[in-house]
Amino acid sequence: TANCNVTVSDTPIGSPIIAHNATAAVIMNLPSLIKFECDLEPGGKVLINSSLIEKKVSRDDVVAYYVPANEIANEIFKIKITVMEMLGAYLELTKAVKFESIIEAFKKVFGPTKAHLIPLNEKALMKGAEVIK
Repeated sequence: TANCNVTVSDTPIGSPIIAHNATAAVIMNLPSLIKFECDLEPGGKVLINSSLIEKKVSRDDVVAYYVPANEIANEIFKIKITVMEMLGAYLELTKAVKFESIIEAFKKVFGPTKAHLIPLNEKALMKGAEVIK
């Protein structure tokens, strides 16, 4: 399993180390669900890639959302875009960051040489958000 911790705050973040349970998790495969489901705080939100994970969340003190990320990616013809769909679902669910901010970040990350990838990534974000709406 691979994992990444992200802290989002309106104030300066003193340390990137998460000292408590997560408020949300994006789970892309079964081993990750098994390993990280217990790391959510009660009331936390978990987004599951239901394309690859048939198992349901075993905890009843968290809220689970099942996003068919691979199926959505296949509609857009890019299987590697599943993470963007899950990000879109997460943003719709939490409102942690505005979609416009993500698009602006894409412009900086992709630069002029890869600007043609921005519409595809934006479409993937919106498709993921639609699953939560």
